[in-house]
Amino acid sequence: MATKTILVPLDFSEQSFIALEQSYNLAKLSDSTLTLLHVVRENNSVFGLFSDNEKKDIIYKLKVKLDEYADVVHTKTGLKVDSLITNGKIVEKILETADSLSASFIVMGAKKPENVMKKVVGTKTLRVIQEASCPVISIEGKHHREGCENIILPLDLTKETTQKVANTLTIAKLFNSKVHAVSVVTTKDDYLISRMKLQMTQVQTFMQKSGIECETKMLNVSGSNNEICDSILNFANEAKGDLIVIMTQQESDITQYIVGSLAKELIHRSKIPIMSIVPKKK
Repeated sequence: MATKTILVPLDFSEQSFIALEQSYNLAKLSDSTLTLLHVVRENNSVFGLFSDNEKKDIIYKLKVKLDEYADVVHTKTGLKVDSLITNGKIVEKILETADSLSASFIVMGAKKPENVMKKVVGTKTLRVIQEASCPVISIEGKHHREGCENIILPLDLTKETTQKVANTLTIAKLFNSKVHAVSVVTTKDDYLISRMKLQMTQVQTFMQKSGIECETKMLNVSGSNNEICDSILNFANEAKGDLIVIMTQQESDITQYIVGSLAKELIHRSKIPIMSIVPKKK
């Protein structure tokens, strides 16, 4: 049986170390190896000042440091920890490595975009979320509880909901979490509201039959992304959420996936870790 792997990109920033710490329980409960990946940026202007031999020497020293850190994590947690160092474009190398290892998850620190008003998709975390073939858990907040007692599951009427629910069930079973399914109502259309209520009941029944405690909640909001995001995050904080599960959107050509504007807003603003799932191609 192939070893399960969780990939943790490590750039030695505080946020990447916070993400690493958050990966320990997931790795233990899913019996996975942690793989620490450091990418030396090929377009790093300082790195470009060195000769090829000097570059090799720097990469060697970084690998030694990464190996030392992997040993520290192994000693601290008892987990199997591998380390990899490579150079190139950061996002491409993270995606390449995740694919070559058939990673179950990527767990990575998320940094706020410099221009918060624009919320540019070009941030590295968003690009990884958009293009990864496995779920990505992005971590922006500084302080987190141990474990994962409460999972927040925002629901809508899209056809990919089944995948999102299945992924949520997998995590909930690992951590013995309680699932809080939440639908945001932005319409007065009775037919759509009744469909959402039916979906919530179906999800609750499915979770409970699988042995997972599940509560449902309908939130009424006027409709702007900002207000929907506020209502989901307020609900998540009240429910003491440890993880929010979202899904990227499928474009019409079925080959590209985008991070929708609401998902993007949640990723940028949530202090609670977010697991983003790409819909499987049909």
